[in-house]
Amino acid sequence: MQAIMNGKIILPQKILENHVILFDTKIKDIVPHKDFIKETCTKVFDAQGNYVSPGFINIRIHGCGGVDVMDTGSSTLQTMGKLLATTGVTSFLPTTMTYDWPKIYPVLENIRTAMSEETGAQILGCNLEGPFISQEFKGAQAAKHIIAADFTKIANFSDVIKIITIAPEKITEDSFLLFCLQNKIIISLGHSGATYEEAMNAIAKGASHITHLFNAMSPLHHRHPGLVGAALDSNVKCELIADNVHVHPAMQRLVYKTKDSEDIILITDSMRACLQKDGLSELGGQKVFVRGQVAKLADGTIAGSVLTMDKAIANFRTNTNAPLSTVIAMATINPARELGLDDHIGSIALGKQADLVVLDNDINIKITFVKGVKIFQQ
Repeated sequence: MQAIMNGKIILPQKILENHVILFDTKIKDIVPHKDFIKETCTKVFDAQGNYVSPGFINIRIHGCGGVDVMDTGSSTLQTMGKLLATTGVTSFLPTTMTYDWPKIYPVLENIRTAMSEETGAQILGCNLEGPFISQEFKGAQAAKHIIAADFTKIANFSDVIKIITIAPEKITEDSFLLFCLQNKIIISLGHSGATYEEAMNAIAKGASHITHLFNAMSPLHHRHPGLVGAALDSNVKCELIADNVHVHPAMQRLVYKTKDSEDIILITDSMRACLQKDGLSELGGQKVFVRGQVAKLADGTIAGSVLTMDKAIANFRTNTNAPLSTVIAMATINPARELGLDDHIGSIALGKQADLVVLDNDINIKITFVKGVKIFQQ
């Protein structure tokens, strides 16, 4: 058994001090410091007064460290998993791009295989972003590969796909939505110019999620609320890219004031240039130019991000002045609950997986554990 002592433990509703976490692959106990017997543990980690958080869950990420989910090499996802652990991420959903279908199938097979492997951050399944989206609001997706929604194309991968992005105005019949709901695939609305009415109709039929709110969708207008208006006027879960580039800090504050905090999920939507130096990169077969914190296509379109989850948490906390435990929940228990995995990940509690992160007040990552195994230490 192992232990983490001298840490401020971040729970969903409070921060617990003067307690010790005992764990192996799972959390065995949380005991008062005065009752802790050091000799019962094989390893004891001193948090040195820093925070101990549940591991972060990134549900939308295309790549980092020079690799992309669309690369089908056997080491691609393992490379991502190891690098993500340095940013506090202990599990993630590799996210695809709008590509020609013959190129998407081997990617889904790659993800399926990697779900059972134990290297770095754990792979929970796939987030399928495109190709069932709007041409007008494609963002950095390749227009030539956008197609109409067809559930037969994804039927063989219903065990792998956990979230799928669709433009609701492109759905002409309910069979696609019904297939997703029957297979417990989360329907996310995005890359869309849908009217408020079209979006609310899709929500009424089972859509429960919004792909990177504000980005790649028609802007909020007082006479035409659109998808943004529907997202803010309903209880759907909303993703936010809190890099202060994709979403202005003021808009982040407005979302925090408008939505229940449990309905906000922080994501990175990062691309292969994440955790690399500025310069030329690639996304979805298109050239991307990275300078500072901004990645753009040749035509100036913002292309994904170079954001990491630790920075997303730090930014949102600064921008909103929300309590630390509330912001941490947006990257831990909130996504875990939506994915139906909150019984074993997403929070620090007895019997849950020992996915743990030691971090300081500025959200600098000190140590990351996945299933009780130390993957990273600063």
